[in-house]
Amino acid sequence: MREEEIARERMDLLFEEAKEAAPEDQDLADRYVSLARRIGMSYNISLPKEFSRRICSECGSFLVPGENCRVRLDSDGSKKVVTCGSCGNVERFPYED
Repeated sequence: MREEEIARERMDLLFEEAKEAAPEDQDLADRYVSLARRIGMSYNISLPKEFSRRICSECGSFLVPGENCRVRLDSDGSKKVVTCGSCGNVERFPYED
């Protein structure tokens, strides 16, 4: 139980570091994200929704809107469409106000 808490804290720290590094050094941000995912996999912890939606499921890069991804609303406004600028992968998420 204590190991899982420590793993979650480390994952949170790595995502915060990725947010800080992302605009200037995308490679470093991607590295932080891959380390966080590896920690989660080794302790069988799933990523929180707010973190998993900031990662491209195809290439694993940390998505920064306006920098390396495009965020649009679907035609009926019910879905958020995120297009990765690195690999072109398109992901759709429910739109939440």
